[in-house]
Amino acid sequence: MPLLSPINNQIRTNMKLYAEQYKNELFHNILPFWQEHSLDKAQGGFLTCLERDGKVFDTDKFIWLQGRQIWMFSMLYNEVSPKKEWLDVALHGADFMEKFGRAEDGTWYFSLTKEGKPLTQPYNIFSDCFATMAFGQLYKATKVQRYADIALNTFNSILERIQNPKRKWSKAFEGTRPLKNFALPMILCNLSLEIEHLLDPAMVSSLIDNCIHEVMEVFYDQKSGLILENVAPDGSFVDCFEGRHLNPGHAIEAMWFIMDLGERLGKPDLIERAKELTLKHLESGWDQEYGGIFYFLDVLGKPSQHLEWDQKLWWVHVETLVALAKGYHLTKDQRCLEWFEKVHQYTWEKFRDQEYGEWFGYLNRKGEVLLPLKGGKWKGCFHIPRALFQCWKVMEKMAETTFKEAV
Repeated sequence: MPLLSPINNQIRTNMKLYAEQYKNELFHNILPFWQEHSLDKAQGGFLTCLERDGKVFDTDKFIWLQGRQIWMFSMLYNEVSPKKEWLDVALHGADFMEKFGRAEDGTWYFSLTKEGKPLTQPYNIFSDCFATMAFGQLYKATKVQRYADIALNTFNSILERIQNPKRKWSKAFEGTRPLKNFALPMILCNLSLEIEHLLDPAMVSSLIDNCIHEVMEVFYDQKSGLILENVAPDGSFVDCFEGRHLNPGHAIEAMWFIMDLGERLGKPDLIERAKELTLKHLESGWDQEYGGIFYFLDVLGKPSQHLEWDQKLWWVHVETLVALAKGYHLTKDQRCLEWFEKVHQYTWEKFRDQEYGEWFGYLNRKGEVLLPLKGGKWKGCFHIPRALFQCWKVMEKMAETTFKEAV
């Protein structure tokens, strides 16, 4: 058997090291933190407002974070190992969510008290999106039909609301400046695959085609070469705060969804374009002075309306690591590997809490911890463990592929 070349041998070694690092972080740091601190054993569901050491600082429960954690532990049960402890966590959350999470029309509230009383009306369609993901994965794990029914009914409700996601809860004045937002078509790229085991194949195919068109064409700004967060209903640019708004992390996260779809569909051109857009957003969003990726930017370089525009957030960086890992794996573009190593170094050095476990979520522009919390209204058990899982699997695959190509 021929020996590996020195270059391939080094790449294989690096990929194996990365795979082990991400895998170990997932199983020995992140998951134990949430298993220990987030389960509300008295009232059910998950407590996500956690201080640096895991102490609970608020007991409100946010439906989209409940769904995300149910999905996370169900997915690991399905994809890694059927561990009873993981399924127990998922069922613990699902019991609470199923009992208290829905309004009379079947849509999902945004937040509840610790006992399960509604606090915030079902204005946020992403509560429904993550409920769909949660019960779709839980059905895979349990084959309990009512979980499939919940996922399907919620998904159908999402499709009915695509043109008006917030319904009567929208604050916008109808007709003056109609805008469509990138977040929903972006998440549908992923959601359609998450529950395809429950959908007719023709429907999945149609959804995928439409999502790719929306993400890669409708929200793509020809002039800047970037993806906008808000456009007019016909996809045209609107010169206002919302119309100029860029969210580099959102765009990059969407690109690894698109790469997954490109791989599934056997479309290397789509993968290539998603990889190039990943690099484009990273190059334009990287803070050349302090490092890290800006949270928000203005496509015309004007002042952002968001006071947090220059913060560095956990999810932006870990989703970028996934996109770069997939970009390198699928295209072998050396720039992806170079950027991965750069973002990896920044992310692990700045966000990981060496003392109390888990990772910080919010840094200031200089990379200093802005909020020491480990969870809250927006941060829960999702982006970090999902990204660690994705990077582990991609790096593991690359180590094996590099070895096979070299022998």
